[in-house]
Amino acid sequence: MLNPTSDQLPALPPRPIDGHKGLFGNVLVVGGSVDVIGAPSFAALAALRLGSGLVHLAVPRPILAACLTIVPEAVGLGLSGKIPAEAIDKADAIVLGPGLGQSPRAKQWVKQLIAVEKPMVIDADALNILSQSKRWPANFRAKAVLTPHPGEMRRLAHLVGRTDVPSDEQGRIDLAAVTAEKLGVVIVLKGHRTAIADGEQFAINETGDSSLSKGGSGDILSGMLGCFLGQKMDRFDAARLATHLHGRAGELAGQKLGRRSVLARDVIDAIPAAIAELEARV
Repeated sequence: MLNPTSDQLPALPPRPIDGHKGLFGNVLVVGGSVDVIGAPSFAALAALRLGSGLVHLAVPRPILAACLTIVPEAVGLGLSGKIPAEAIDKADAIVLGPGLGQSPRAKQWVKQLIAVEKPMVIDADALNILSQSKRWPANFRAKAVLTPHPGEMRRLAHLVGRTDVPSDEQGRIDLAAVTAEKLGVVIVLKGHRTAIADGEQFAINETGDSSLSKGGSGDILSGMLGCFLGQKMDRFDAARLATHLHGRAGELAGQKLGRRSVLARDVIDAIPAAIAELEARV
């Protein structure tokens, strides 16, 4: 039987006053394509804003300079062939998929990384690439959190013997739970009242509104998840906490600017206020 979690949110990762960047996680973001530079950049910036000590931004070499103008605090890694093993080894967590596209090279990167036993957020085109398989890859080793929106979930559903994505809350919980259990992952099924499941327990996120209904919002969530995974949080706890803060940052940005006018960058800017609210509860 699937069990609901406590209403109490997981604690933020510790932040000692004398800490250095090596204590707060090294996140590798892999994504981007010639037509999409914002998605991986926002994921990297969100991870840094939430507290990651170091973020490596691995994108196709032709777009690297443009991406680094958006997030100069990241360490750039221009890709032309395989992702360097050294970058993978050094990463505490990996974010795979934002703006990746579905080129043969993108498919090669997905195939390379899913075989790595690391905490990993898999989103966007990485999910779409995986959904093209007839079955879940036998060499999948990632300790993964998958973050599909309903369209991506619909494309993945055949891998667990389903064809539809219910719109009612219980149906969404059930689908997330079945998928998590069969694939051995944590599922974050995005949408109003995002459903989170790991096959044994589930949670419903209650923050967020239409302030988040702009391109780039999902990439921010991926970066926030990567930040928490890089600081060794449990996958399910990381998903709960990241979705809460992401939703609350969207709400706060909407209160300031109006829900119609919020851009993805405004949500990133509101992350500190969302953190401050959470810390004030303790």
